[in-house]
This record gives sequence, structure tokens and C-alpha cells, in this order.
Amino acid sequence: MITTDFADLTLDELRIALAPDIAASAIFDGWSQAALVAAAEMAGCDVDIARLAFPGAKPMDMIEAWITSVDSAMAAEWPAERLATSKIRERIRTLVAFRLHAVAHIDEAVRRALAVMAQPQNAPRALKLGWRSADIMWRLAGDTATDYNHYSKRAILAGIYSATLAVFVNDDSEGKADTHAFLDRRIDGVMRFEKAKAQLLNKDRELPSLTRFLGRLRYPAR
Repeated sequence: MITTDFADLTLDELRIALAPDIAASAIFDGWSQAALVAAAEMAGCDVDIARLAFPGAKPMDMIEAWITSVDSAMAAEWPAERLATSKIRERIRTLVAFRLHAVAHIDEAVRRALAVMAQPQNAPRALKLGWRSADIMWRLAGDTATDYNHYSKRAILAGIYSATLAVFVNDDSEGKADTHAFLDRRIDGVMRFEKAKAQLLNKDRELPSLTRFLGRLRYPAR
């Protein structure tokens, strides 16, 4: 069994190391000081050191560390080169499904986290975290867009993921089957939209330019 010397970790590393145990404790204690203490004891970390990593045991700080730990685990399990042989749709589905599987045993902690993130004072930070996770997923999926598609793709995926989590925490079906079906429908809908948008843009490129036509009438080629 590998043991961690928490005293040698940076504060950022310590937050990530403790985050999974905090999430597990949040099932019973919420995202609270009690969850932080329980996580430290579970991990074998000095409680004072844990408190140093999370001053005041602020719920959003602990939730952000947890989300970061899921982001890191996802990137480690599904690097871009491993996903490269799949279609874009499957790459995105695989990444979201990994995230759902990673929290399948702590759905009550997810429910409590969503409630905290929905509070008005936390909404801007929650949106930023959702955007960051969506950005990581798109980068792992091989997205290289630098135009407006860069932003629209991330906004859409963040919306899909947050909606899927809302279904997830209330899903009592076997193996969260209803959640995965919901995810598939949302991804299929987005793929159809993107296909239709691409076709429309291509048609626009093929249409003759009225301005160019009028210009030629006024200034005929010599």
C-alpha cells in the first residue's frame, strides 16, 4: 500500500490529494468542517495540515478541489492519444461517462455540491468550473477550434454536463441507465445541430455574392 507524506506536498497538491476523501465524507457531513476532518483522518493526514489547505473549510474551495481531482483523473485515464481513434461524439461521451462513473458511489455528495454551487454567491465560480471542465474535455477530444466555435462548443458541453448531473442525482435506475440515455440524447441532438449548421455555412459559401456581382456590373473586367 502506497502512503502519502502529506507534509511534503504543496498546498495545491494537498487539496487534490484530500479532495476524494472529502467528497466521500460529504455524503454524511455535507461540504463542511466535519467532512474535512473526517477526510484527513481517513487519509492519515494531520488535521491541522488539512485545515491549512482549506482555510475556514469553505464549501466551494473543497468542491473546486474535488472537481479538479476528477479533471485530473479523467485526463490520466483518457489522454488525447487514447481517444484519437474514436469519433468526436464517442470521445465526448466517453469523457462525460468517465466523470459520471467516478462519482457514481457518492451521488449524495454530488447532490449537496450542486446545491452549494447553485447558491447565488457561488454561481459565477460554478460557471467557471463548469467551463474549465468542458474545456479540458474538448482538448482531450482533440478540438483545435480558435474561432467562435471554441466558445460555443464549451458552453454547450458545460450545459449538457450540468443537465446530466441534475438527472444523475435523481436517477434510481439500474446502473444509472436513465442518466446515460439522457446523455446520449443530448449529445445526439448537439451532433445533429452541428451537422445542420455546417451544411448551412457551406451553402452560404456557395451562394453568389450580390455585392461582388453588382461590383462587376459597375466595374467590368478589362
